[in-house]
Amino acid sequence: MVSTESVLTFAAMSLLVIVIPGPSVLFVVGRALAHGRRTALATVLGNVIGCYALVVAVAWGLGALVESSVAVFTGVKLAGAAYLIFLGVQAFRHRGEMRAANLR
Repeated sequence: MVSTESVLTFAAMSLLVIVIPGPSVLFVVGRALAHGRRTALATVLGNVIGCYALVVAVAWGLGALVESSVAVFTGVKLAGAAYLIFLGVQAFRHRGEMRAANLR
C-alpha cells in the first residue's frame, strides 16, 4: 500500500505541474491570439495526439530502449535535429507568404 505521505507529495507535485503553464500552453495561447480559436483548438488536438503517441511509445518499451542504447538515443537526437532544420528551412522559404498573411 502506498503511504499517505507519498500520495500527498504526489498530489502536491501534480497540482504544481498543472498550475504552471508549460511551453505547450504558451504555444496554444500564442496561436489563439495570432490566428483565432479554430487554429488554437487544432493546436491543442495536435499536442494531445503527440502526448498520447509518446505515452504509447513508452508503454511499449521504447523509452527503455532509447535509454539503454547510445546508438538509438543518438539517432533520435539526430532525427529531431534534422526535423528542426527542415522546419527552419520551410519557414525561411515561405517567409514572404507568412509576412503577407500577417499583414491582413
